Amino acid sequence: MEPIMIHKVLSNETRRDILEWLKNPEKHFGDLYHTPPNGDRTKGVCVGDIQAKAGLAQSVISNYLLSMQKAGLLLSERVGQWTYYRRNEEVIQQFCDELKKNL
Repeated sequence: MEPIMIHKVLSNETRRDILEWLKNPEKHFGDLYHTPPNGDRTKGVCVGDIQAKAGLAQSVISNYLLSMQKAGLLLSERVGQWTYYRRNEEVIQQFCDELKKNL
């Protein structure tokens, strides 16, 4: 975990929104978000659904998701033609603990 990278990622409102949305996908995306063919919603939310909710170009959202993944905040999984993103709760908790310890 690199706290500086995470701070940079969290400096953007849309990226913070994405983390919030992924914390409770059913609430923020409803029951209609795309699920993998096997119906396993634990894999996360597909890029297209995140892009539609954010209302930004797919290239912008893809860059946001990639930076969030590089910072360790998100995990991704490719299923067929779709990529699904979910929160990396372990890293988020480590970051929060680090903030509490040092601030």
